Amino acid sequence: MKIKILEPAEKDLAEAFDFYQSQLTGLGKRFMDSFIQAVELIKLVPCGWIKVSKNTRRINVKGFPYLILYVIDGEIILITFVCHSHRDPNYYQKYFQ
Repeated sequence: MKIKILEPAEKDLAEAFDFYQSQLTGLGKRFMDSFIQAVELIKLVPCGWIKVSKNTRRINVKGFPYLILYVIDGEIILITFVCHSHRDPNYYQKYFQ
């Protein structure tokens, strides 16, 4: 399956990377490595992660309080958001209607 990261997720990912990199040199890279590992797990078992709505699933970014929200669209996995696990779910829930 192919992965496509949508613009809101790209923005979320860049903000998280910048935040962690500003906290400690190299921490941003560790975050990105964990993100990539989670994406590889999604590719291996696309339907194996927690459903948050009819079409949306999520997986945790190991070692960080972040979630990857994604939708399976045929042979493409669309990563819609990369969000902090303590963020108000209403922030992204409106997109799942």
